[in-house]
This record gives sequence, C-alpha cells and structure tokens, in this order.
Amino acid sequence: MYNKLIAYCLSHKGAIQDYPFGPDPLVMKVGGKMFALISVPADQAAVRISLKCDPVIAANLREQHECVQPGYHLNKKHWNTVIADGSLPMDDLKAMIEHSYNLVLGSLTKAVRESVLLRIGE
Repeated sequence: MYNKLIAYCLSHKGAIQDYPFGPDPLVMKVGGKMFALISVPADQAAVRISLKCDPVIAANLREQHECVQPGYHLNKKHWNTVIADGSLPMDDLKAMIEHSYNLVLGSLTKAVRESVLLRIGE
C-alpha cells in the first residue's frame, strides 16, 4: 500500500517527495507546499496518509469512515489522516489525494502554479 500511495501522489503534475521532518513521514509537495504526508508508524501495521481537505468535506468523511480521523499533528480543521487498512476502497483514497492536490495547487500563486504546470511538458 505504501508504494502504491507514493506512486499515485507522484503521478500528479509537479509532485515531488521530500523529508523535511526527518526520515518519517514522507512528504509530498507541489509548488513547495505539502499535499500529503505518508508514514508507517512503528507501532502500527497500517500505512497512514494525511491529506488536506475542505473543512466541510473533512467532517463528512470522518463521520462516514472510521479510518478517517482528524489530521495527526496538523490543523484538524483542514487535514485528515487516513488509516489505510483496506476498509476504504483505493478509488476513494485516490479521490481524497486528488482533492488534496487540487486544493494545494489552487492555493499557489498564479506564477508558481503556471511554473509547476509548465515544467510538466519538459
């Protein structure tokens, strides 16, 4: 699951991986801003992925899915942490990654956003 999540995140335009906090978590960024944090806590079997989310949608996802929790060590209004234990279909998880990526991409300045999108064609 860990490698699938990394590959899917990196399939987005301009997405890069970084380790700004040490060896864990792996941070996915676009335009220098985080859109996903992926980790496998030593005391846990399941991968955890934290994703930016619209606050209303974030609250709804938490109500609908036990594996979706407020963002761990993040702004709990705007971030969810998903325990990727198989209870949430991969398509739903991909949609959440896409939503996070699009929120962050949309928050970039026009110049940075265009720079990210132009680099893709190289």
